[in-house]
Amino acid sequence: MRKIVYLISPNKITKKFYVDLDKVLTNGNTAFFQLRLKKITKNKISKIAKKIKKITQKHKVKFIVNDDYSLALKLKADGCHMGQLDGSFELARKKLRKRILGITCHNSKALADEALKSKPDYIAFGSFYKSKLKPNATMAKKSILKWAKNYLKKKIVAIGGIDNKNYKIMLKSGANYIAISSYIWDNPKLNPEIAIKKFK
Repeated sequence: MRKIVYLISPNKITKKFYVDLDKVLTNGNTAFFQLRLKKITKNKISKIAKKIKKITQKHKVKFIVNDDYSLALKLKADGCHMGQLDGSFELARKKLRKRILGITCHNSKALADEALKSKPDYIAFGSFYKSKLKPNATMAKKSILKWAKNYLKKKIVAIGGIDNKNYKIMLKSGANYIAISSYIWDNPKLNPEIAIKKFK
C-alpha cells in the first residue's frame, strides 16, 4: 500500500488515543505522524511522545514534532515540522542534521523558494479547505501544488480540511502526502480505525 497520509494528532491526547492510534497505523497508509499540541508543558509532551514513539516505530511511521526542533532532538523524533514563525529554518537544518525537516509555506511561491535554502525534506501548502484545526488559516489554491511538483523537486504535503471526498484532488494536483487530523479524530460518524480506511 502506498503511504499517502500525513497524520496530525488531535488537540488533546486521551488514554483511548493510544489504542486508536495503534489501530489507525495498522492500516498501513500513514507515512508520518505529527505531534501537534499547544498550551501544554514540554514535560507533559515528553511523556506523551514516549508512548506515541513506541507505536509509530512498531508501524514504521515517521514521528514528527511540531514547531520545536530542540524538543524534536530531545525526544529523538524522526524530525520536526516548522511554520513561518517557528524560528530559523537554517539553524533547524543544522541542528537536525539528517533528521526530517518540513516547512509550511501556506500559499506562497516566494516562501517556498526561500525555504529551499534550508534543504527541507518536504514543503507543506495549505489550507486548501476550511479546517477545524486552523479555522483562520490562509486559503491556498490547488494550482500551487502543480507548480511545486514541477519546480521544487521536493516532497509536497497538502494540508487543511482534507477529507475522503477531496483528498484525491490533492494527490492529482501534485501532493505526495495529504495531512489529516479532524476527519480521523473528530469524526461524528466514523471511529478512527474506520475513518483512516477511506484514504487509499
